[in-house]
Amino acid sequence: MTETNFIPENLSNIQEKGACTWKSPSNIALVKYWGKSDPQLPKNPSISFTLDACHTITTLKFQEKKVQDQQFSFDVFFEGKKKEAFKPKIVSFFERIEVYMPFLKEYHFEIHSENSFPHSSGIASSASGLSAIALCLMSMEKLMNPSMEQAYFNQKASFLARLGSGSAARSIEGELVVWGVHPEVVGSSDLYGVTLEQDVHPVFKKYQDTILLVDKGEKVVSSTVGHQLMHQHPFAKQRFEQARQNLAVMLTVLKNGDLDRFVEIVESEALTLHAMMMTSMPYFILMKPNTLEIIQKIGAFRARTQLHVCFTLDAGANVHVLYPANEKKEVLEFIENELVVFCQKNHYICDSAGNGAKLLNEDALNATKLEKQ
Repeated sequence: MTETNFIPENLSNIQEKGACTWKSPSNIALVKYWGKSDPQLPKNPSISFTLDACHTITTLKFQEKKVQDQQFSFDVFFEGKKKEAFKPKIVSFFERIEVYMPFLKEYHFEIHSENSFPHSSGIASSASGLSAIALCLMSMEKLMNPSMEQAYFNQKASFLARLGSGSAARSIEGELVVWGVHPEVVGSSDLYGVTLEQDVHPVFKKYQDTILLVDKGEKVVSSTVGHQLMHQHPFAKQRFEQARQNLAVMLTVLKNGDLDRFVEIVESEALTLHAMMMTSMPYFILMKPNTLEIIQKIGAFRARTQLHVCFTLDAGANVHVLYPANEKKEVLEFIENELVVFCQKNHYICDSAGNGAKLLNEDALNATKLEKQ
């Protein structure tokens, strides 16, 4: 599969107007992607849990322009309010995908989005938000090409989402998604994410993720800038090879259920991600004192109880606490008794691995629904 496979050839059923609504999840990487080349291609493969509760719901309304021009025409609303500040990112997204969605300039769009989690909370809102827009556009394309197959729909949705935000490629399906070519993952690609098809040990089913909101402020550095700093990073080559090796080991772990090894890899990957940022030029320290307090307490609790709780981090201060569903009661008590005090306003979110995006309005678009029956 190459980029040219995603340029549509048969859009005969042209639509005058319509609307569709998708719910698309965020995701949390177990093996991290950090460093990319144009256009949004990963320097190393990654694997993530698709989340369930942390999602974006986006409605896309479209209507043919009365007067055709060469401009993108859209209004964007976030949680009911018009957001001009969001427009530049969407314009950039549309510019990147126009060759694959050649009808974009023929319509005026209204984009209405809302998150189930606080915006700029350190949860990957770009992953859920841009994947939701990509899915809506794919539903629009499917109306114009009703013979489109489901596998192609999913691949192209991930492909488009990636061009908006790299990690968004992993938010189409679930529970475990690999993005980036890896010799041990059949069908893996740098162009889109693929659902991990190998047998996965039952202990990883509905794996739990409690997200501790240590800092709900804007990120000190954008992910785009952070990725760019890897171009001249002195440890970049070693990091990319480490990620490939860690993914190979993680595939074995996911098959055999070795939770001790799972904990080791996940925590090492989280700290390595932040080590790359702390050793770049310029450097960034995104963890906060409370982040470190939580990490230390998780380690002490695990040693004391022999439970399989661990932490991971995105490019921010907040902590994702991962643990198997059969340890939920004990770990939640620990979180409430010892960790919540380190959260901003005691805020945290309970989530788990989910099955991917879902189409919410099913009238004309029922054929594109991703929810597993």
